[in-house]
Amino acid sequence: MIDKTSTSMADAIAQIKDGATVMIGGFGTAGQPAELIDALIAHGAKELTIVNNNAGNGDIGLAALLKAGRVRKIICSFPRQSDSYEFDKLYHAKKIELELVPQGNPAARIQAAGSGLGAIFTPTGYGTLLAEGKETRHINGKDYVLEYPIFADVALIKAHMGDRWGNLVYRKIARNFGPIMAMAATCTIAQVSKIVPLGELDPENIITPGIFVQHVVTQ
Repeated sequence: MIDKTSTSMADAIAQIKDGATVMIGGFGTAGQPAELIDALIAHGAKELTIVNNNAGNGDIGLAALLKAGRVRKIICSFPRQSDSYEFDKLYHAKKIELELVPQGNPAARIQAAGSGLGAIFTPTGYGTLLAEGKETRHINGKDYVLEYPIFADVALIKAHMGDRWGNLVYRKIARNFGPIMAMAATCTIAQVSKIVPLGELDPENIITPGIFVQHVVTQ
């Protein structure tokens, strides 16, 4: 019998090792799996590479993980919002590495990883400092930059509901990066508001099939 439910967030997080690459869903705080992040902080894994849209908000969630000193590198698009002061302090102290990815490219590169693509050509970033040293190509009258997929050891995502097979549905904009991160990670851990019996989720509404999810836990 397939049952991907975990008894606790601590149990689900326990497999994350030092030095792992961890994708964390969310666009700002919308869809951010805050309770899973708290469990990761308590777990103690360090030297992590984090993939996220931004670099944390205030003192909670991803920002708390940064403050705890567990992150070696962050890959994101938007590290400079007004309340990203935890990242700011670490970056100016040269205690964290930043890979800045133009907005739009993280999703494309994560999706490429989940789709099994070797690389993509994107116009975003062409002609800027972020394209320096990268292969470029002129295709059908437009200029493109070669970018490689972003893979992860673990994805931490938040969904609205799930079942014991790992099928997931999301709530409105909280969906954001969740589906593609689930496809691009070796192990996906999904935090949900409710675990429902098999058959209760309408197949037409399932966004992430259980094949991409290894653990489901309630928040």
